[in-house]
Amino acid sequence: MLRIILHYGIHLVVPIFIAFYFFKGQSIRIAILLLLGILIDVDHLLATPIFDPNRCSIDFHPLHSYWAIFTYTIFLFFNKTRILGIALMIHILADTADCLMLFLQTK
Repeated sequence: MLRIILHYGIHLVVPIFIAFYFFKGQSIRIAILLLLGILIDVDHLLATPIFDPNRCSIDFHPLHSYWAIFTYTIFLFFNKTRILGIALMIHILADTADCLMLFLQTK
């Protein structure tokens, strides 16, 4: 249960917090954009089964690969792609926390 709360808490609460704390004046628009970072989960459709609660997404799905994560990190350094980079890195943070919790559960 803690794993689910942590995972979805990061997916939902962190983007809203970042938008309202750091982007005053355009908070709603930024919050929506940051929440759209969850769309990279579309790559789960390529997996069989599509959803496996015991699978770590990091480096399993194409948009969660280390190369993709490297690209998302580069997005952070440019003004035009910074919000996209933040959204995608929040998503990767949520999935990394989920993988860590999964790993700790199996120990």
